Amino acid sequence: MSQDRFVPTQSSTSSKAQDGPPGEMERIKRQSRYLRGTILESLQNPITGALSEEDAKLLKFHGSYQQDDRDLRDERRRQKLEPAYQFMVRVRVTGGVVTPEQWLVMDRLAQHYANGSLRLTTRQAFQLHGVLKWNLGQTINAINEALLTTLAGCGDVNRNVMCTPNPYQSEIHAEVYQWAQRISEHLCPRTKAYHEIWLNGEKVADSREENEDEEPIYGPLYLPRKFKIGLAVPPANDVDVFSQDLGFIAIIDQGQLKGFNVAVGGGLGMTYGDPKTYPQLARVIGFCPANRIVDLAEKVVMIQRDYGNRSDRKYARLKYTIDRRGIEWFTKELNQRLGWELDTTRPYHFEHNNDRYGWVKGTNGRWHLTLLIQNGRIQDWDDYPLMTGLREIAKIHTGDFRLTPNQNLIIGNVTSRKKREIEKLVKEYKLTDGKHYSALRRSSMACVALPTCGLAMAEAERYFPTLLEKLETIMEEAGLREEEIVIRMTGCPNGCARPYLGEIGFTGKAPGKYNLYLGAGFAGARLNKLYRENIGEEEIVETLRPILHRYAQERKHGERFGDFVIRAGYIQEVQSGLDFHE
Repeated sequence: MSQDRFVPTQSSTSSKAQDGPPGEMERIKRQSRYLRGTILESLQNPITGALSEEDAKLLKFHGSYQQDDRDLRDERRRQKLEPAYQFMVRVRVTGGVVTPEQWLVMDRLAQHYANGSLRLTTRQAFQLHGVLKWNLGQTINAINEALLTTLAGCGDVNRNVMCTPNPYQSEIHAEVYQWAQRISEHLCPRTKAYHEIWLNGEKVADSREENEDEEPIYGPLYLPRKFKIGLAVPPANDVDVFSQDLGFIAIIDQGQLKGFNVAVGGGLGMTYGDPKTYPQLARVIGFCPANRIVDLAEKVVMIQRDYGNRSDRKYARLKYTIDRRGIEWFTKELNQRLGWELDTTRPYHFEHNNDRYGWVKGTNGRWHLTLLIQNGRIQDWDDYPLMTGLREIAKIHTGDFRLTPNQNLIIGNVTSRKKREIEKLVKEYKLTDGKHYSALRRSSMACVALPTCGLAMAEAERYFPTLLEKLETIMEEAGLREEEIVIRMTGCPNGCARPYLGEIGFTGKAPGKYNLYLGAGFAGARLNKLYRENIGEEEIVETLRPILHRYAQERKHGERFGDFVIRAGYIQEVQSGLDFHE
């Protein structure tokens, strides 16, 4: 085995896995002793609130990003102080399902160690922001005691496995969710470093040498970049299955799960100014019986491990591996590694990728309440005690909580008796199912961006509600208040809130400036396209006003906004990410 990359298996082609020498991150991983680095020593350094540069990169595999409060940078620089270092902690929650007890633990940690808020992410995970280095160990330890984990929340590994929360097809959700759990557990890193650093500070087995760690799937270099998996249950594409490196589309026949169509090569991040980077949608390559999807997920990850670009991280996602070599090559390679072939794709149909709000009764007789959580931020405001209300619900709830892919929350599996108690708390604490909001706001999503994200070029979460107010005025004028239009915003081009799947999408370009994209498919099966570049709020509003009014007047029956802007000639349809910049 090479130090720099895996030797392809005999079934692999002989082409190079990369276009040049391994990048710096590959050296860091190779020398990290299976993700240990000197993280323990950095945590114990009393001189600084930060970790060393290399340890900060390795920390991502353990589920945490080192950040600083960018609102305070200039002032601290003037005072000759180091940046206000803090850490984001991401909790991996397969399919977004947690118990009330686990919810209360996350609530307590947010109050004691973070900034008093809890974030529901676009991948159905929790994020804590504002954790200081001195509290990082206690925070992660408490998360693990609650039978949750931060391991593989970030880093060059398989991230949180998404699964539609599906509150109405209870039996189907339970079955698909179990497969999501099996995939997640199977692809979890095996390194003992996580337990040594965060759980007890000691080696898991003192009698074994550190170099006896094994990563049977990842190997010592792990993957070239992050890897994402999602399971969707039609007609809902709430997980945006085509944005995933590996997507599974459940095939249901007469109420029974028959298996999954397999989609590969999705990913939405790109780099401004580099046309060789682009968002891409996964392509469906066949059908797989349910009992074989764990094996298939492993083999797809291994192909990316062996052939992903380890020279330049900008081109290291699976989408580039497939586009460089071809989908036919990939399918052949996958079949060879599996030792069996995928079947013909089965018919399926997606209708939407939004959440359905309010109370829904599941097929198991239990109730599910979907609440609107704007941009996933849970905290208390003066006139809206959201965090307290959810805490009080968790104290009496006997079902589960489900984090949705759209950053909302489902109070799941509620008995008829508990439903009355929960309804009372919802009213007391002014919690909302969002039905009094416009359809546009209910269909919106934004990433965290400033002040904590180091990649952000512009505001997103903090600013998006203000922009939505102005766009809602236009929607009201045009008679479109109840028209669902998928609208998303990120503070940079990396795609965390999946902006390239918004019928209207914004990506931050500079403070107060955004790129405007139009024309994605309402059900998440088509990318949008750049319409205006580097524009501010006034130009955004004045650009969208005539388009929305024309849509109201000229749309065909049932025609979605993303389809209309293509038919009306505002933008050309994007059929592949390879055409995104044309």
